[in-house]
Amino acid sequence: MPRISEYYFRTAILFLIVGISIGIHMSISQNHNVIGAHAHINLLGWVTSALFGGYYALNPAKAAGRLPMLQYLVYTVGVALMGVSLYLLLAGNTGMEPVVAVASIITFIGVLLFAWVVWTPARP
Repeated sequence: MPRISEYYFRTAILFLIVGISIGIHMSISQNHNVIGAHAHINLLGWVTSALFGGYYALNPAKAAGRLPMLQYLVYTVGVALMGVSLYLLLAGNTGMEPVVAVASIITFIGVLLFAWVVWTPARP
């Protein structure tokens, strides 16, 4: 399996642990203000990262080179920054709104890089 697939799967599991922890905390506290952060961490962090890892595992030729690793780094930093800043925003720190916006753009750039990887023919 390509190294980047391992990175994505390991990162996905970390996001899953964080996302479930937030869900348990919301359930225990009966305070669901941060449900948006919980959803973003689980869907963008856990699910999408695992799907990216699966794509690279099934297409090892696409996993080679610098672009896939750049895509992994940009996407992962974006999602991590978005998850933390969105959590803080929804918990009441309105100063986080610009950080959430920047993190969303970084995440989107990571998605666009993945689209480039998918649509560009693999090098032999």
